[in-house]
Amino acid sequence: MIRTLWFYLVLVGSTLLHATAAVVAALLGVKHRAGGVYDWSTNDWSRAILRAAGTPVRVEGMERIPRDGPVVYASNHSSMFDIWALAATLPGSTRFVGKEELERIPLLGRAMLAAGHITIDRAVKKRAFEAYDKAARTIRRGFSAVVFPEGTRSRTGELLPFKNAPFALAIAAQVPLVPVYVHSTFQILPKGGLRLRPRPIRILVGEAIATAGMTPQDRERLRDRTRTAILALKARVDAGAAAP
Repeated sequence: MIRTLWFYLVLVGSTLLHATAAVVAALLGVKHRAGGVYDWSTNDWSRAILRAAGTPVRVEGMERIPRDGPVVYASNHSSMFDIWALAATLPGSTRFVGKEELERIPLLGRAMLAAGHITIDRAVKKRAFEAYDKAARTIRRGFSAVVFPEGTRSRTGELLPFKNAPFALAIAAQVPLVPVYVHSTFQILPKGGLRLRPRPIRILVGEAIATAGMTPQDRERLRDRTRTAILALKARVDAGAAAP
């Protein structure tokens, strides 16, 4: 109970600090650069929350991430802890692609936009395409992107069906797509949950999938290949957990 209370206190305090920094920086016209205030506002915010929650993160396969340019990461999604774990550990400048409803969160929504994170209005197809086009331009400027192909957090912890749009983004940007599986976050704090159940988080990184030369007609093939890769990463974790 004490850990849960401390987690929520740090969550509120750290969000206020880091979100305010991003908004003020944007108002002052601070440019986006690697390691700058916008990266710090996302990465340090996430690390503070993970420390408060008592949820250390271990990453396996970091060497599989191409280092010669930006990438699109495709990850499973069953908890807010997925976002914090990925933001705290992925290399370089990384931005998240999320649903437009996040913009309505006081202060945090403005901070997300100021930091360069992308929100998608999935209900209006034209606006969704415009947002993905903006995301592709952001990637071409040197920022990697994290997408959650399930479109929402799983309420069971099991992988939901994948949507096509995130893979069209990787193809539009013509950058490698890196499958990622985040383990244990559903047990820590599932969607709709309030009580924290701390435990270590394990992130597995799969082999990068090249998208150079792919066209929008290849998005379903890329979707299926990515889903297969993430399921294989999940199976590795599950097999290890089941071993005596």
